[in-house]
Amino acid sequence: QVQLVESGGGLVQAGGSLRLSCAASGRIYRLNSMCWYRQPPGKQRELVASMTSAGTTISADSVKGRFTISRDNAKNTVYLQMNSLKPEDTAVYYCNAEIEAVRYFNRAYWGQGTQVTVSS
Repeated sequence: QVQLVESGGGLVQAGGSLRLSCAASGRIYRLNSMCWYRQPPGKQRELVASMTSAGTTISADSVKGRFTISRDNAKNTVYLQMNSLKPEDTAVYYCNAEIEAVRYFNRAYWGQGTQVTVSS
């Protein structure tokens, strides 16, 4: 059984910073791409940033220059450093990972979500 557990959300003032963490545990043969999504109130879930196992990253235009995704493969953990936060960054942030629990059987897993609220 594979689990993704997120931490680090909370309430912060505009201009502040937060760091989200997402740790994968359980039966893991290979951890492939790891991503962060977010779902603002009343809106659809959107991709924030992703990182392959080789280190290639992409990020949404709305967060470029402010958010940084990184990962520690030894700890099966992905991070999202969020700086210069804006009220429009308020959302539930979800971790997503493509994991092979068994070799060649790759599937997506989701964390439970962590709330980030940015006050103006």
